[in-house]
Amino acid sequence: MAANRKIGVLGVGFGSDVHVPGLRSEGWDVAAVYSRNEDRARSAAESLGIDSWSTDAMEIIGRDDLDAIAIATPPRPHSDLAVAALEAGKHVICEKPFAVNAEESAQMRDAAKASGKVAMVAHEFRYTPQRTLIKELIEDGFLGKPQTANFELLMGRPSPPGPAPMTWASRKAEGGGFLGALGSHYIDGLRFWFGDVATASGHLSTLRPDRKELTTGANVASETDDAFSFILTHVNGVVSSMTASSVVSPSTGARLTVAGTKGVLQASQPGPNPPEDGVVFGSNDGGPLKALPTPERLTPFTDDRDPRLMAFRLFLREFNRAIDTGAAVTPNFDDGHACQQVLDAIRQSSETGRVVPII
Repeated sequence: MAANRKIGVLGVGFGSDVHVPGLRSEGWDVAAVYSRNEDRARSAAESLGIDSWSTDAMEIIGRDDLDAIAIATPPRPHSDLAVAALEAGKHVICEKPFAVNAEESAQMRDAAKASGKVAMVAHEFRYTPQRTLIKELIEDGFLGKPQTANFELLMGRPSPPGPAPMTWASRKAEGGGFLGALGSHYIDGLRFWFGDVATASGHLSTLRPDRKELTTGANVASETDDAFSFILTHVNGVVSSMTASSVVSPSTGARLTVAGTKGVLQASQPGPNPPEDGVVFGSNDGGPLKALPTPERLTPFTDDRDPRLMAFRLFLREFNRAIDTGAAVTPNFDDGHACQQVLDAIRQSSETGRVVPII
């Protein structure tokens, strides 16, 4: 990687916790941060030791000294920010949910193609040992012909004494909702293993709708889902499904089962994200499931600062490699758009009760 490449990070929540430390560990100079809230922007810059901050994202995007932009804001501005950064000649990392809808994600995909710059969507969990090993085992024929896959994710926390605050995550226009926030990662994982999705059906629920406006204190209703289920048919014939809730207490984490003509693979997670040391269990000889060895190359290092950092840093190494060599890389903005199409189709199915074709 060329020395002294500079990047601006837009968003100081996940951006501060994961993007900034990960980028620095992988050779980037984080030269500026943005938040629309002045106090948060200034405080993040001071605590992270970053010289420059702004409440104007376009000001940072327009800087001549930056090579790249990392977008870690809520979803609503993603399309405008990503397109502006690509048109300004910057490489781009964009967080998920990728966009608010597929019309926006198509614009982002097209801008990336036109720019010739490296543009990646931050589905970094493709790079966790657990998910990479499952991908390799599928490709090596461990399952025979893959046929079905199922995720179950049950998480949450005890109910607060009163309504939860009404934030962007509970507003439809802001791109909120549990399906986008975490379902998008799982949909990307299913596409990673089985390829494009042909049809989708699903149902969204709001199990705990009560919210309180932060400014007025008024009781309002959430506009977005906190639980969902879906069934996808992939172009290759695999049928995948998921059931998820964010309001279960106590949480039971996530469980995955993949089955094929010869065998079964299974994995679990204590929380919503695949851990650094996740184990894959499998059997293709008719016997009981047993722990399968994880190759050391899939865990080249650990990072105890945040459980998400190892995967994010491996993702960044692919970002760097693509910049250095011009090689194709995934997950790219094509993947971001494809995932957004699935999200839109599940929402449409929930509204209409119909199976929605994608391809």
